[in-house]
Amino acid sequence: MADNVRRIAVMTSGGDSPGMNGAVRAVIRMTIARGCEAWAIYEGYDGLVKGGDLIKNMIWEDVRGWLSEGGTLIGTARCKAFMERRGRLDAARNLITRGINALVVCGGDGSLTGADTFRKEWPTLVEELVKTGECTKTQVEPFRQLNIVGLVGSIDNDMSSTDATIGCYSSLSRICEAVDSIDSTASSHQRAFVIEVMGRHCGWLALMAGVSTGADNIFIPEHPPDDDWEDKMCTIIKKHRELGKRKTIVIVAEGAHDRHLKKISPHHVKDLLSNKLKLDTRVTTLGHVQRGGAPCAYDRMLGTLQGAEAVDAVLKPDLKIPSPVICVIENQIVRKPLLEAVRLTHEVTEAIEAKDFDRAMGLRDNEFREYYNAFLVSTAADQPELKLPQEKRMRIGIIHVGAPAGGMNAATRAAVAYCLARQHTPVALHNGFPGLCRHHDDKPLGSVRDVQWLDAEQWASRGGSEIGTNRALPSEDMKTTASCFEKYRIDALFLVGGFEAFTALSELRVARKQYPQFRIPMVILPATISNNVPGTEYSIGSDTCLNALISYCDVLRQSASAARRRVFVIETQGGATGYVATIAGLSVGAVAVYTPEEGITLDMLKRDISHLREQFAKDAGQNRAGKLILRNERASKTYSTEAIADIISEEAKGRFESRWAVPGHVQQGGIPSPMDRVRAVRFGLKSLQHLESFAGKSKDEILADPMSAAIIGIRGSQVAFSSMEKVEAEETDWKNRRPKYEFWKDYKHTINVLSARAKYEG
Repeated sequence: MADNVRRIAVMTSGGDSPGMNGAVRAVIRMTIARGCEAWAIYEGYDGLVKGGDLIKNMIWEDVRGWLSEGGTLIGTARCKAFMERRGRLDAARNLITRGINALVVCGGDGSLTGADTFRKEWPTLVEELVKTGECTKTQVEPFRQLNIVGLVGSIDNDMSSTDATIGCYSSLSRICEAVDSIDSTASSHQRAFVIEVMGRHCGWLALMAGVSTGADNIFIPEHPPDDDWEDKMCTIIKKHRELGKRKTIVIVAEGAHDRHLKKISPHHVKDLLSNKLKLDTRVTTLGHVQRGGAPCAYDRMLGTLQGAEAVDAVLKPDLKIPSPVICVIENQIVRKPLLEAVRLTHEVTEAIEAKDFDRAMGLRDNEFREYYNAFLVSTAADQPELKLPQEKRMRIGIIHVGAPAGGMNAATRAAVAYCLARQHTPVALHNGFPGLCRHHDDKPLGSVRDVQWLDAEQWASRGGSEIGTNRALPSEDMKTTASCFEKYRIDALFLVGGFEAFTALSELRVARKQYPQFRIPMVILPATISNNVPGTEYSIGSDTCLNALISYCDVLRQSASAARRRVFVIETQGGATGYVATIAGLSVGAVAVYTPEEGITLDMLKRDISHLREQFAKDAGQNRAGKLILRNERASKTYSTEAIADIISEEAKGRFESRWAVPGHVQQGGIPSPMDRVRAVRFGLKSLQHLESFAGKSKDEILADPMSAAIIGIRGSQVAFSSMEKVEAEETDWKNRRPKYEFWKDYKHTINVLSARAKYEG
């Protein structure tokens, strides 16, 4: 095939993972949108070798409705034939005869290693095909090079060079749902449960599940316990029981072992708890429940963004990275050398087998080690080695400000645990600043309360705010706020909340000149479903919101699809920022997203109605044909959600119909998502460490240091603290209560391209 059309094929290989279908959809639609031909290779490398109908030319409509589907709809299979040169020759011939010279592979390290081997052998494979007469010189001339791009699809999150793999957070969600369910029955009967999760060579799932659920102990391959682990585990659990804890949860990765590589089985742990501590103990092995089901919001978004980036990597290659793998570092999609990522991944396994566990932990990313340390600090009730001398101990106030958001309680629990481990005194300021000012000296129980370990221990998985939250600001009664800080000897302040918390910290910082009581270190951990706090690209609670919203949208899409010719206009929360609408739109495959930043015009509605007419005409009554439009609650004062639905119905002239829906406070979510929980713990501990760094400093020294009033957040590929003074002055759109720069705005174009709306833009 000697024409000039680029043909890009996509395949999934290895174990399936939720989010793979979103990646395949993005690759196929982005390929078509860029003027190339899209191909799908069914059944992984087996389909690549066998060819025939297993290598299929794809059209736009073939991947309609795939985003919400679990597993991989193009299949995956083990293939011994590809491991032999003859199999790879057949694979090369199958690609050449179809004119394909670029391959996007979504799978684990084994699948990606096979893909790179195929790329390196490609020139010799082509030569051999010519020599044997299976292909002609003319036929192979345009295909002297094979472009390979990797996407990491794995529930274990075991690939180096990336913070997350497609499917890992969906799997973690399944585990946390199971543990949360077990938690209630364990507490009812004062039982212990030993839960085995997947992770043969990587303990990410066990570690994150431990952090998310507040487990008493975890066992992971990279960091096996000391030789006296049995006694240590029993001592910790016995201490927890003596403090009043009614249940015990131990999480064991399937690849867990001791320092001599002897397997630690869940049944061995169960026998210890039963015999040594006399606890009524059960074992639960979650198995393949962890792998199945619909993908969570993050995996849909990650698969979509990485799939789109993979096509860019084919069409605009970086010559310094011949075979890239698409990775994510914190909040940034990046390209890394595939072979280097695979090499580092294999080195972890080799280090474990060599019993070099320090190296194994070092080869995992910094985030992994941080979470491991966070688990240790936030779990054990008594840690003498962490205690600070008397002169460095502080009374740290903890306050929630603004609307409730998933993860607030997890952050507070982590902060309390860290304070107690370090011998600080955690002081909960209940019901925000109004609670502090109006009820601090109520009898018998005021709003200012020292927090004990057992008070907060159960908060890891709870939604809302256990200490209460309020939108009111300290400026409503700054004098009383200052006197309360003095009366209760608040040495540092940890704020958790959204834009109101950001504004509150700004007010306290400015008031330092008048009120010396505020010359203490203060830090805010952004927590809001709107994700509109300046100084960070991520606020805890936003992921919980997105998961609640996409579940709601999936139900409406199913209803719309059953009716065949229906579009739902759904109103999202988010205030004056379109983050929730945009990321949800990316995750559900919305045909259009309306945000306050862009607004809504009559011309825009006309173009979108034309787009809908075209789409419904192409669907021709097929399944999965339901359409969704997402509108932020403040996208327009004129064109309300109901009005847009009515306009669409009127202009459709009976060809299709529209409905509207408002999920409202459902979007605040119930139980926080695992991502919000683990990031709340990580950011909470970092925030406390930041406050702690000011211990012993004078009020004048604190006043002179811009970082004494700070915000923690994700900035691109880093977690960083920023001074409030700088963020307020340079990064804040005070009028619209949002950051001046919003990283996600570029995603709007991706949504429009993948919904075919792009050609109607502008």
